[in-house]
Amino acid sequence: MDLGVISVRYARALLKSATDLKQEDAVYSEMQTLAKSYLQVPQLRFTIDNPMLAKDKKLALLQTACGNELTKLTTMFLQLVLKENRENILQFMANSYITLYRQEKKITRGTLITATAVSPQIEEKMKKMVESKTHGTVEFNTEVDPSIIGGFILEYDTYRMDASVKTKLSKVLQELDK
Repeated sequence: MDLGVISVRYARALLKSATDLKQEDAVYSEMQTLAKSYLQVPQLRFTIDNPMLAKDKKLALLQTACGNELTKLTTMFLQLVLKENRENILQFMANSYITLYRQEKKITRGTLITATAVSPQIEEKMKKMVESKTHGTVEFNTEVDPSIIGGFILEYDTYRMDASVKTKLSKVLQELDK
């Protein structure tokens, strides 16, 4: 069976259970922390996939990777994953849960990239603009990238608005080369 299908099934079951228990927000936070742990500590995947490591040690490690004060549901989910020997796809399960949760809650991810830091008021104004376009909630992220020289780049869903000085200069240079 396809690993993507399996991970989505586990994630869907976890989301349904979490929703029934009204813990979907807490589990979402835990799955985000787990997904970040896998990205920030590449050795985590190798350690969890190690067949020589005892399941109780894997459980303790995964609980730490999910953050402090876990919900009982997440602990039970991790135990089930370990019991069924599916820990090798746990990272995919966490990412699938995050995706399913965002779809259910109509959450869009947006990013604003600027050459210098922007004020909280500007950030909030851009976030509200994206929310009005998407008719949902936006998880907004701002990044500073001095290489764009000035202006900004706004991304959400499949939309990208590049109003950076770097891009405008590149276009001018392309026109001059013709």
